[in-house]
Amino acid sequence: MEKTDPKRLKKAILFLVLSALFFAFMNLFVNLSGNVPTVQKTFFRNLFALFVAGAVMIKNKESVVPKKAALPDLLLRSVLGYCGVLCNFYAVSRLPLSDASLLNKMSPFFAVIFSVFLLREKADRVQWLVIITAFVGAMFVIKPSFQNAELIPSLAGFTGGMCAGAAYTFVRRITQKGVKSCYVVFFFSAFSTLCALPFVVFGYSPMTWFQLLMLVGAGLSAAVAQFCITTAYSYAPAKEVSVYDYSQIVFSALLGFIVMGQLPDLLSFIGYAVIIAAAYAMFRYNNRHK
Repeated sequence: MEKTDPKRLKKAILFLVLSALFFAFMNLFVNLSGNVPTVQKTFFRNLFALFVAGAVMIKNKESVVPKKAALPDLLLRSVLGYCGVLCNFYAVSRLPLSDASLLNKMSPFFAVIFSVFLLREKADRVQWLVIITAFVGAMFVIKPSFQNAELIPSLAGFTGGMCAGAAYTFVRRITQKGVKSCYVVFFFSAFSTLCALPFVVFGYSPMTWFQLLMLVGAGLSAAVAQFCITTAYSYAPAKEVSVYDYSQIVFSALLGFIVMGQLPDLLSFIGYAVIIAAAYAMFRYNNRHK
């Protein structure tokens, strides 16, 4: 296997860690925006992403008309992706930041599962074992019990990770049909903004200047994070650096503790350790067998 140049690998890791940091800030700002409706929060997050993606489209002189063959996959990617964002923002507003971030990071494991059915790819016994281990770790975070007041937000975060994993699988199928990644981001951002627009126009919830500032911060953080993660994967393939994306959990835990005094319980910490270990095992195994 041809190895990536060490300098490019270091740049990829740096940009991926930066993207994790800004995604953690996005979640923090979403949480601090308070009781603003979840759909209204997603509107501001995707509106900024739409501006960034639109600017890239204009710069590259890309057509906004989708390829007919890829349109069904683009729509499914956008529906699943937007459901994932809704679930993630709902969880972020009601859970410790580290818990919400961890549950959203189940998406790579779900991506493997959906790839088996949608892309006809095969997962071997080791990969299935790692996926099962990750699900066990998620149960430590969710703590399934009717006495757990955070059960619904935890299940929402878990569902958000599942939707994101399915969406990423459709992204792979779309790009295999010749659609550029910048167009996928543009289409998803436009779709999500249009979906949220009627709720914002007809059911707008008044916001304080602080809440508006927090949502602007969430949108800008998301845009910077998207730029960083795109740059990271331009320097090195995902299989060589993707594990560093889990640094978001560390950043989220630190921000949650410093800004809001959040301290996850012992079971959550056990879940973090299990899932991060599973992610590292998958990372090492995939690199060894590619």
